[in-house]
Amino acid sequence: MKIKGKAWKFRDDINTDEIIPAKYLNTTDPKELGARCMSGIDESFADKVSKGDIIVGGKNFGCGSSREHAPVSIKGAGVSCVVAESFARIFFRNAINIGLPIITFDKASKEISTGDELEINLKKGALKNLTTGKQFEIEPFPEFMQEIINSKGLIDWVKKMQ
Repeated sequence: MKIKGKAWKFRDDINTDEIIPAKYLNTTDPKELGARCMSGIDESFADKVSKGDIIVGGKNFGCGSSREHAPVSIKGAGVSCVVAESFARIFFRNAINIGLPIITFDKASKEISTGDELEINLKKGALKNLTTGKQFEIEPFPEFMQEIINSKGLIDWVKKMQ
């Protein structure tokens, strides 16, 4: 699976309340949540992001509460992938469970800037910054995780397995 999009870079320790503030948790609709994605940091993010773009974070992305709304809002905004130096454990699981690919890349903050065009190959484990021309090796997604992502989430993957 290949992903290509423009990078939107954020700092370390982005918490779930910054991804989707609690005042917007009165819905589970992905489009409504997507319209408020990252509004705890940047109220206009959802208006600027384009389908297929990629969020880039530093360390501990998705920390805070265990709300599934956070990755749902990211996916609902049209973001195709999140790349960060590290992820909060529950956010990582929630993202995969809803079919949002997330990539751990220890040089994300140093090698990627907002506006850079990125290309990610989940199967081969490659991240290329098309803007700078640099290519990096990342951990390839295990086949079962690729299947979950391709199935749009864990529930649909399990249904296919039955």
